[in-house]
Amino acid sequence: MISAAATLAEIRARKPLVHNITNYVVMNETANATLALGGLPVMAHAAEEVEEMTRIASALVLNIGTLASHWIESMLLAGGAATAKQIPVVLDPVGAGATEYRTLTARRILDIVDVTVLRGNAGEVSTLIGAHAEVRGVESIVAGLDPAELARTAARRLGVITSVTGPVDHVSDGDRVLSVANGHELLATVTGTGCMSTALTGCFLAVKPDEPLEAAAEALAALGVAAEDAAATAGGPGTFHALLYDALYALDPAKLDARTRIEEL
Repeated sequence: MISAAATLAEIRARKPLVHNITNYVVMNETANATLALGGLPVMAHAAEEVEEMTRIASALVLNIGTLASHWIESMLLAGGAATAKQIPVVLDPVGAGATEYRTLTARRILDIVDVTVLRGNAGEVSTLIGAHAEVRGVESIVAGLDPAELARTAARRLGVITSVTGPVDHVSDGDRVLSVANGHELLATVTGTGCMSTALTGCFLAVKPDEPLEAAAEALAALGVAAEDAAATAGGPGTFHALLYDALYALDPAKLDARTRIEEL
């Protein structure tokens, strides 16, 4: 059942620990977004402790934004621990398609780790299934497939729930496709909002692991509603960034479902 409100209430009641092995550009942003929503973030990267940390977490988030060989080792170790304990895993293939190193790393994680949700932009996801895409840096410039069909095709080929984010987000399990129309254009003006959506997906999966398609869509809708609220009084990207944390913190489960725009296609 789709209910971002019920899942948000559960997050705030349970305060799940979400283990993030993420990039140092957005570590602060994703930790604060997780806290504002109601979860508990931990950013453990050392190979010596990631397996132990993952085993006590309710979800694992892997983000390849700032790659180095020792980070990849840690991601694979943590992913293995999550797979063994059947803990939900979210993968953000930041910049896949921009360099061979990033693309191969994302594919390696997908091959080795039991990833639950792949969350990326259209260019990144297209690259991972061999479809036409242009990725410049970490931004998607051109992708060949319609976003809804891209999400469905990627989910089928990769065997994971796939979230393709953009002006309208699309989430698929290979059969069903959910569109999420919440959000605001200012999200694209602040570094790390895509990574925030990945971290929040981890929060929603942590308390709704048996319905990953619904949880992934609800997470994007919740962030989108918060973005709409933040944008209402923001003067630009700087104030929007700060107001987004306030808006996540202020999300009201009693009103959230009436505002989410999630549709099954």
